[in-house]
Amino acid sequence: MTQFKSEFLRILAERGFYNQCTNEEGFDAYLYECEKSNRPAVGYLGSDPTADSLHVGHLVPVMMMRWFQKLGNKPIMLVGGATARIGDPSGKDKLRPFMTPETIAHNIAGLKSSYAKFIRFDDTPSGAEIVDNYEWFKDINYLDFLRDVGTYYSVNRMLTMESVKTRLEREQQMTFLEFNYQLLQGYDFCRLYEKFGCRAQIAGSDQWGNITSGTELGRRKLDVELFGFTSPILTDSSGKKMGKSEGNAVWINDEKLSAYDYYQYFRNIGDAEVGKCLRIYTDLPMDEVRRLEALQDKEINEAKKILAFEATKLCRGETAAVAAAETARKTFEEGAAGGDLPMIDFVDNLPLTEALVRLKLTASKGEAKRLIAQNGVKINDAVVSGENIVLTTTDMKNGQIKLSVGKKKHGLVLPVGGQRPPDGALPVRGSCPPDGRSDRASGKKAKN
Repeated sequence: MTQFKSEFLRILAERGFYNQCTNEEGFDAYLYECEKSNRPAVGYLGSDPTADSLHVGHLVPVMMMRWFQKLGNKPIMLVGGATARIGDPSGKDKLRPFMTPETIAHNIAGLKSSYAKFIRFDDTPSGAEIVDNYEWFKDINYLDFLRDVGTYYSVNRMLTMESVKTRLEREQQMTFLEFNYQLLQGYDFCRLYEKFGCRAQIAGSDQWGNITSGTELGRRKLDVELFGFTSPILTDSSGKKMGKSEGNAVWINDEKLSAYDYYQYFRNIGDAEVGKCLRIYTDLPMDEVRRLEALQDKEINEAKKILAFEATKLCRGETAAVAAAETARKTFEEGAAGGDLPMIDFVDNLPLTEALVRLKLTASKGEAKRLIAQNGVKINDAVVSGENIVLTTTDMKNGQIKLSVGKKKHGLVLPVGGQRPPDGALPVRGSCPPDGRSDRASGKKAKN
């Protein structure tokens, strides 16, 4: 491993964040000089607002920016209010759907909430700032842009970029709109340098082509060396990108996913991923990480519990992490139903398939039917089988109906206005219909 002078690169290399750097020695020297002179280095992370929350897969570069700030440096969190109107072609085989300005504004607000869980925004020298690139693109003149920026780009080189080359090799259409994306991101980097003195872009490895577009434009147009630093794309032992759970994103924002489900994602990761996730998704010191990742056999479950708790505490706060851990303990160790389990209101003759979907234990009624047929569903810890199963008052045990899918997914069906579990937890947001009423209260009949 390279012996870095700067503390930031030493930490990132040790914790597994380092993938590639445009000029490793130069970036290290820049960071070290800032550390010695007690002034903040400035770097940025960009995200297009394609959704109203980040998910776990997005957190790797966010955690790099967290360490960047913890060491006294200044993060710039760039949201692509302009570039979202085009869509980054990186890793995509077709044009992204266009979004309305209202959707973009809504998603930007969600991204700000995601960032604020990990990054500090204030007026101190190392306080982060949110910047929207629509600020400088909204009034730009196309002819001026072609003259002032386009002249620095070689089409020959642009065609070698991975996002472009992959499309061409697969004979998949790439619009001129998407082809322009790397010019816009390169221009972002230069504008951030001019406005904030930003010298570094930090991102995932899929952004390498867009990053070098910016560093090259900085060298040619501004005669300054800008640095690009990327992290690896985290995958599990099967090669699947981390951040997805059975096809569903593991969202960061509270309204998109309960703290309990966030906790359970990390609690249920594979043994081989424990050390990797402890290094990336927690602030635990490396001595403790090394101790935990060395645990074997049944002891590895203790490491997973610590990982889940620390990751949840960082994202959702300590109170939520404690509640999630206690719910998991009651559910899996005592066989009781903890208060952070997803909950819905009871309706007599509620189809089991509908209840499983509303509790988000299955993604669809079709999936629910398949699992029931495979003996993968339980009512009150008893396996059920058959078609068109409905829940009735006779299924109530101790004032609730416990539904389970496999060994790790559980939810509760409770009487309308009934007593919640003893710890007083409320239903997770989104577990009931949007107007907050049960189907029975709203006069609707359940349909299978």
